[in-house]
Amino acid sequence: QVQLVESGGGLVQPGGSLRLSCAASGSIFSISTMGWFRQAPGKQRELVAVITSGGSTNYADSVKGRFTVSRDNAKNTVYLQLNSLKPDDTAVYYCNAFIRVVVSGPYSSYWGQGTQVTVSL
Repeated sequence: QVQLVESGGGLVQPGGSLRLSCAASGSIFSISTMGWFRQAPGKQRELVAVITSGGSTNYADSVKGRFTVSRDNAKNTVYLQLNSLKPDDTAVYYCNAFIRVVVSGPYSSYWGQGTQVTVSL
């Protein structure tokens, strides 16, 4: 069984920073792409940033230059550094990872439970 556990959300003022973490645990053989999505009230879930096992990254236009995604493969952990936060960044942030649990098996998508980020005065 695989679990993704997020941490680091909270309330921050506009212009502030947060760092989110997501650790994968359980029966893991390998992890390919990891990333972050977010969902604001009344909106669809959207991609924020992803990072491959080799370190290539991709960002939503709305966060480029402000957010940075990174990973520690030895710890099966992905991070999201959020800087220059805006009220529009308020959302539940979800971690996602494609994980292979057996050597010859497929990669399957796993999600964390979500962590709330609120940007407000």
